[in-house]
Amino acid sequence: MTNGQRRDIHNSDIPIICQACEARHKGVCGALSPSQLTELSKNTTKSVHEHNNRLHSSDQDQEHYSNILSGVVKLTKLLPDGRQQIVGLQFAPDFLGRPFSTQNNVIAEAATNVRLCSFPKKVLEKFIEESPEMERRLHEQHLNELDEARDWMLTLGRKTAIEKLASFLVLIVSHIDPERSHQEGDLAIELPLKRGDIADYLGLTIETVSRQLTNLRKKGVLEIGAKRAIKIVNLERLKTIAESGN
Repeated sequence: MTNGQRRDIHNSDIPIICQACEARHKGVCGALSPSQLTELSKNTTKSVHEHNNRLHSSDQDQEHYSNILSGVVKLTKLLPDGRQQIVGLQFAPDFLGRPFSTQNNVIAEAATNVRLCSFPKKVLEKFIEESPEMERRLHEQHLNELDEARDWMLTLGRKTAIEKLASFLVLIVSHIDPERSHQEGDLAIELPLKRGDIADYLGLTIETVSRQLTNLRKKGVLEIGAKRAIKIVNLERLKTIAESGN
């Protein structure tokens, strides 16, 4: 079966549960054949988690892996004194979990309402052994996450407060609405993190985050709505500020 056929949502060989799933098109499941998808779907569980729900702990044995179908997952590390630091964000259709590892080294929480498609660890690792393409996709995702982490180290270490906040907003737009991130026009989004978490992620104070949001509004880059709603009215200017602060 060709890759073109495998991606066709009308292909009758594809399980119904998988036909309209973006994780199959863009995620690791796209490496599986229809017969493998059928076998995987028999062990698949879909679930919805409200924001702030913990998805797994750093000391919890891994029994399942998941594809993120929608929403944003917050990854945190716990310090010895009990404080937590946000170390990453995951979006659809990212893969949640660490293959061939008994435990995760981070805490995963639902930053927004999150939908997951989960499957037993043993089942997926069997497919990883059978499908070099799936293993390659997992390696690619991990390398992409490493690249993003390195870029974020640069953001935290070298950028000003307004550049950090602009970089965060560009990151959110590029993952939540990637098609619109290259188009002109207003873009309404809901921030996946509350301001305290944004401050934690950026190494700033809540007051600084609020001040820089106001600064971006005054520059004509965005409009601030109720709760976490914002409207980006000049995305190109926001990208410029993220790179140079101007």
